[in-house]
Amino acid sequence: MNRKKVTNVMLIVLALLLVVGMAYQFTPNIEGLFNRSQTTGTPAVKVNGQTITAEELDQARRANPVLSSTDTGVLGDDFKTVVVANQIQQALVTGATQDIKVSRTDVNAEVDKIREQRGLKDNKAWTDFLQGVGLSDAAARTQIRDSIAVQRKVDALKAAVPAPTDAEAQLYYTLNPEAFQSDARIVGRQIVVADEAKAKALLAQAKGGADFAALASANSSEFKDRGGALGPVESGAPRPVAQVALPAEVGAAAFALTDGGLTDVIPSGGKFYIVKVEKYLPPAPKPFDEAKTDIMAALKTQKENAAIEQWLAGLEKDAKIEYVDPNWKTTNPTVATVAGKDIPYSEVVEGVVSNQQFASLLQQVPPEQAAGLVNGILKPQVTQGLIQTYAAPTIADKLKLDLTGTRQDIVQGLAAYGARDVKVTDADLQAYYDQNKEQFQTPAGATVSEASFRDRNQALAFRTDWNGNGDFTAAAGKAGATVSERGAVTAGDSKLSPELEAAVFSAKTLKDAGEGSLSDVVKVGDRYSVLYVTDLKPAVTQPLSAVRGQIEAQVLAAKKNEAGQAFVSKEVAALKPTDNLDKVLAAQAKRVADAEPKPTAPASDSSTPDSAAPAGATPADGAPADAAPKDSATPPATDAEPATPAPATR
Repeated sequence: MNRKKVTNVMLIVLALLLVVGMAYQFTPNIEGLFNRSQTTGTPAVKVNGQTITAEELDQARRANPVLSSTDTGVLGDDFKTVVVANQIQQALVTGATQDIKVSRTDVNAEVDKIREQRGLKDNKAWTDFLQGVGLSDAAARTQIRDSIAVQRKVDALKAAVPAPTDAEAQLYYTLNPEAFQSDARIVGRQIVVADEAKAKALLAQAKGGADFAALASANSSEFKDRGGALGPVESGAPRPVAQVALPAEVGAAAFALTDGGLTDVIPSGGKFYIVKVEKYLPPAPKPFDEAKTDIMAALKTQKENAAIEQWLAGLEKDAKIEYVDPNWKTTNPTVATVAGKDIPYSEVVEGVVSNQQFASLLQQVPPEQAAGLVNGILKPQVTQGLIQTYAAPTIADKLKLDLTGTRQDIVQGLAAYGARDVKVTDADLQAYYDQNKEQFQTPAGATVSEASFRDRNQALAFRTDWNGNGDFTAAAGKAGATVSERGAVTAGDSKLSPELEAAVFSAKTLKDAGEGSLSDVVKVGDRYSVLYVTDLKPAVTQPLSAVRGQIEAQVLAAKKNEAGQAFVSKEVAALKPTDNLDKVLAAQAKRVADAEPKPTAPASDSSTPDSAAPAGATPADGAPADAAPKDSATPPATDAEPATPAPATR
């Protein structure tokens, strides 16, 4: 896209941000509705009598990196469908707000804001800027006027929305308990000292039964006046605190003690901490009365978004669309029908285009290959999702559920309703822990030096003779080895070859040697290695009890998602939806193939005197160099040499 168009789009977006603010975030496509230039051009589509030009459509396509990535094949056809559908929606919204009064004063005020923000204070700077982006002052003011009118329409729709009812609020609270959870908290005390040895000594005393509060009062540098209590003391007991009240490392260790107890000595910020957890308080839902203010605000937003969604749907339902330019004529068939509602194919393509995975796919594979993957995987998924959202209001009515909001809000509410009784069992947690145990494992580690020998007997002799006295590097070098300092190694980090890593972390035959151990002789290629291992630390796996709180929320969310989707799918199936995606894609493939240019027939390589132009003949202006003049007669074909037909052209 050229610089003028980029700047033009930026100007319009800026004006909308200043005037409309965040009004259009209720739907993924609405923010881009007004990225149009006010230019004349070739009429392409008429929407209720309002003309959209081919230039506007082309600009809208080029303004989007995904839509501009190709204009041929199946994806090119899809992208044209999206561009036209979005521009039609823009025209409908603009046309529906033309009767809203916006004064010249209102427009001038917004123009002043834009000029001030861009530093365009004098009239010449403003005029030059508009000329640079291809706009006149009048065109810019028209766009700003339109955006003000839309904002006022949005405000009016919001103002007309009724307040949420208590029944709606109670259902929202019941179906969304995770939205109103208090944080996990602990009741506990801590000791903080500057010396690690002192901290270890105090921990030993605490484990031996010494009074922790007394130890904290006598030794801790923090909260010693309240016996190390993490929170203020009330009625003789510390007030519960959340994890953020502690340093990150200390909080993680303390909140892992869901059954209470003492942490180890934990270094953090140059200090050493010991925490005694007296009581662990898991996350719990806030009482309804405490959460009601937030619930009513969330429901109000949902209802406002639903009102705008319904308004847009009404505009599209009654729209009169006329395609003037055949190059921009699109086919937008019904891709599915459910509960008496038709879903247009353009919504499927919009769902594909807005998918981040699709954008990444386009960067990795050619459009033709991407089209096959999209048709086989992404479009069916998007179609099923749309069927669910279109069916959701009907299902909610049938079940007599006080769900509010857009279709998407309602389908999410239905999924939550279907999963409302799901619980996590100990068996669920154990299964998840067993399947994902590596997530809770600290891998083995060591410091490694390698002595590599040419001869196996040399390696065996060195391993037998060296007992750890003196320097490993010097001793191995003297024995004829090449020594490599491998440094700190963690199991699985690929710093060692598989043979060497197994010799360090899997073998049971390490030989003690001074402060470390020697591995067996390991054949690596044509050489034989002996490893000297120090600071060997075995792998440590946290027990389920230590990570229970961490994984319980994940397991519950997964179970609820599965149950919710199953419930919605069952309810949608009862409505017997019609899915025409395969037919739509087949028709599209044929249409696109028929529209592709047909290859021309190859020209004959033979040249005969009978078909050649007379020597010295000059082609007519604009004719091909090898064409005969218009006034020359073509010699008749002979039986011996048939005339070569001219190649077919389109």
